[in-house]
Amino acid sequence: MTSPPADEPVGGSFDIASGEDQARVRQRADDLLERHSPAELRSSARRGDLPLDEALALKLAIGRAQLLDSEWSGRLAVGFAMWGEQRRLRPRTDDNPTGEDAMVTKLDQLDWAMADTDIDWTLLAIDDGDPDDSASVARSEADRHRQGHRVTVLRLADAVPAGDGPLAGLRHVDDSRKGGALVLGAHHAMENGVDAFFITDADNSVNLGQLGLLVGPFATTAPGAVIGDRKHPESVLVKAEARWGPGIVVLRHMQRMVGRTLFGSGLRDTQAAFKLYSRPALEAILSGPTTYGFAFDSDWLMATAGTGLPIERVPFAFIDSFAESASIVQGPMSTWESLLTGLVAAVRGRQVEHDAEMAQVIDDYATQEVLDEVVQRVPEALRGVDDADLGDPTLMAPAELRAWLETLTG
Repeated sequence: MTSPPADEPVGGSFDIASGEDQARVRQRADDLLERHSPAELRSSARRGDLPLDEALALKLAIGRAQLLDSEWSGRLAVGFAMWGEQRRLRPRTDDNPTGEDAMVTKLDQLDWAMADTDIDWTLLAIDDGDPDDSASVARSEADRHRQGHRVTVLRLADAVPAGDGPLAGLRHVDDSRKGGALVLGAHHAMENGVDAFFITDADNSVNLGQLGLLVGPFATTAPGAVIGDRKHPESVLVKAEARWGPGIVVLRHMQRMVGRTLFGSGLRDTQAAFKLYSRPALEAILSGPTTYGFAFDSDWLMATAGTGLPIERVPFAFIDSFAESASIVQGPMSTWESLLTGLVAAVRGRQVEHDAEMAQVIDDYATQEVLDEVVQRVPEALRGVDDADLGDPTLMAPAELRAWLETLTG
C-alpha cells in the first residue's frame, strides 16, 4: 500500500511555527515507518497531489529509514548562523508574532532523527555579529530543552580579527554575511574531530528530521558533499518567489554563466540550507575561503569539487520562513550583490574555469542600486526562457548584457 488509508485523515495544513504541527508530522512519519517499506514510502512521495503535512511526513519517514539503515555512527556537527534571529529563536506569542521557537524545534527534530542511532551529534549556533545578541537568546532557549547540553553557542566577534587560519581574511565581524559565521562553525567542528558538518538556517524552513536524506548517501558512497536541491522534481518547495522582481532571470543568468563549473553539472540550487560536508571537503574549504558573504555556498561547493570527490543531490522539503528572511530584512538586492560579487571572488580565488567576460560585467555593474533597477526588467533575449536554460551564453552573451545594462544606467 502506498497511500494513507481513507480512515486516517492527514489534515493538509502545516505551520512551521506551530509546535503541535511539528509533533503531528513526526507522529505521522512514525506511523508511516511502521506500515510501509522504504520503497513504498518513496513511491508515495512522488505523488503530486499530497497535502503539505503528508508530503513532509513522507520526507521525514524516508530520511529516518535511510538513517537507520545506514548504521552510520560518526561524529556530526549541525551548524547555523544567526543575525537578527532573536525573535525566531523564541516561541510565537502576541508580543513576538514572528517567533518560531526555532531552537527548541531544532532540538526536537534532531532528538527524533537521532533516536536509536550511535551518532555523536552537536548543534552549533553561531552569532554572525548580531547587534541584538542572538547568541544569548540561543543559549537561554537551548537551556529549556533536555538536549540543551548538546548546543554550543559561538560568537564570530570573539574570533576576528584573526592573525591566521580560515578567518584571517575577515577584517571585521561586520564584513561577514553568514559565511564568516559558518567558517567559524566548520573550523570549530574540525578541531573537535567531526566526521561531517551539516549546515542549515536559523529558522524552521528546513525540518532537521530529514537529516537522514543526507546521511544515507554519505554513509553509502562517501561523497565530498550531499546537498538538498529545491529544484529537484521530487522536492517539496513552498517559497515566495514573488518577492523577487521579474528581472531575477537576469541575475540568475549572470550567476550561472560565471559559476558554470557548478551549474553546468546540472546543479541549479546552490543556496539551499540543507548540506552535509565530509571532513576532506572541509579541509579544502577551510584552506582558503574566498568569501565570507552569502556566496559562501558556491565557494564551499567549488572547493569540494576541487577535491575530486562527488557532490550528490537529493530532494527534500523546504517551507520558506518569509517574515524575517535576510533577503527581506537586509534588502533582496543587497543579498544578490553579495551573491554575485562573492561568486566572482570564489571562481577567481579557487582558480575555477569560468566566463571571465561575465565576471567583469559583475565587477562593473553588481551594485545594489543597479540591481534594484535590473530586477524590475527583463531583456527581450531572456523573456520566457526556461529556468534550466539560464546561463547559456547563446541566449544573451556578456557583451549583449553589458549593452543592455548601459541603457539602464545611462
